[in-house]
Amino acid sequence: MLSISYWESKVKKTLIQAWPVVSNNWHLGMTAFGGPPVHFKILHDKFVLKLNWIDEQLYQELFSVSQALSGPGSTKMVYCINLIHSGVFGALLAFLLWSLPGALGMFGLSVGVSNIDDALPRAVYALLSGLNAATVGIIALAAVELSNKAITDRLTRIIVFLAASAGLLYNALWYFPALIFAAGFAAVVYDFRWLHRLGRFIKGKLTHPGPSSTGVENDAVERDGRRGSSNSITTPEEHDITNLEPRTIPQEYRLNFSWKAGAAVIATFLLAFTVIMVLRGVLHSPPMLYKLFANLCLAGTVIFGGGPVVIPLLREYVVAEGWVSPRDFLIGLAIIQAFPGPNFNFAVFLGALAAINNGQPAIVGAIIAFLGIFLPGMILVHGTMGVWKVLRSKPWVKSGSRGINAGAVGFIYTAVYRIWQVGYVDEGFQSGKSLGDDPWWVVVAASAYVGGRYFALSAPLAILLGAVLGLVRYGVVMN
Repeated sequence: MLSISYWESKVKKTLIQAWPVVSNNWHLGMTAFGGPPVHFKILHDKFVLKLNWIDEQLYQELFSVSQALSGPGSTKMVYCINLIHSGVFGALLAFLLWSLPGALGMFGLSVGVSNIDDALPRAVYALLSGLNAATVGIIALAAVELSNKAITDRLTRIIVFLAASAGLLYNALWYFPALIFAAGFAAVVYDFRWLHRLGRFIKGKLTHPGPSSTGVENDAVERDGRRGSSNSITTPEEHDITNLEPRTIPQEYRLNFSWKAGAAVIATFLLAFTVIMVLRGVLHSPPMLYKLFANLCLAGTVIFGGGPVVIPLLREYVVAEGWVSPRDFLIGLAIIQAFPGPNFNFAVFLGALAAINNGQPAIVGAIIAFLGIFLPGMILVHGTMGVWKVLRSKPWVKSGSRGINAGAVGFIYTAVYRIWQVGYVDEGFQSGKSLGDDPWWVVVAASAYVGGRYFALSAPLAILLGAVLGLVRYGVVMN
């Protein structure tokens, strides 16, 4: 009898804890259109401004953590917010509510695509182009609004610009992690005035003062050095972080697991990942489904930058293996931009198609792909949250975080450019070309941007507007 009462109380407590998660997250996976840049704005408006589950500073910290780790950025943010507010069970529940609707939709799409002919009706291409154009406008708006928050001084303005420019110029597996690290390191160097100290040192070596003034000048340099190390503000616009006192974290924002537990989670994952990769390399003829899981696990672990970065690179892990045709890949790439929820659900589409094309059940391929692409980032961010509560009060961590924030916002402009360059699709160029080749799509993108910025047009309505305008163009011009 006592045992039954115990379990009844546990179930009741779990349901009570789950209700806020369900009531505040149930719709996000079905209404959060526009990809990660827009997702971050939606999450900020809901959980910071409306519900006050976390404060602005903690949101910026979580944004930094989400961008500094591999995996789906906005999904990690959803997980972390609910982890802080409702614990592990609430975080897992929120993750499923966030990711499953889009995953189910992409699974259904994969089954449909596997049964279509080689050529699509031109109306479908027009629809896809309209969706892509509207998505570009929505992401551009999110980039501008997030820039307003990330840019706090000259340095962060420069980092946003340079990160965006660098992302446009080159693309590789190692490149975006390197840029993220460089952005954080640049902020630390700037805030702690390391270059100033180096400059004074070099100047002292190059200058040869007279004997009578050596002691006086050295004393002056030493005093300047002490002042420089304790006060990094020389203009009102510059950002001083070395003088910030350790932040007192409110009790409701604290996690109840230690940094040791977090480090153990990270170490366990890295060990498991190593075993998976070793088996992938040493097995002569691994099962197709295992290789699919290993490839997507690799993509989810080593590719940084979130959905806009990982989606184009998934081509190397699936299409290059011969599992999915280039045409089907591009169809999914166009449609995922207009789907709600995480863009990483594109892996579900690819996994199901890969399984179908190799005589395996589609649902098995979809589940394997879902786990392979999502698990690395979610496990790493869970472990990092345990370590983060120890690191968050360190001045150099705060400094690096604002640099990472600025760099991540710069990557959003890169995503705008990449989708813009392949957003216009038709039967003559199924691989896509620039939306700028036709003024109509420029107008669609601009309409989505202006509507969202000045007329409170929501992302779902902007996506719908893009689809309608795409069909209008088909009816007027193509038909």
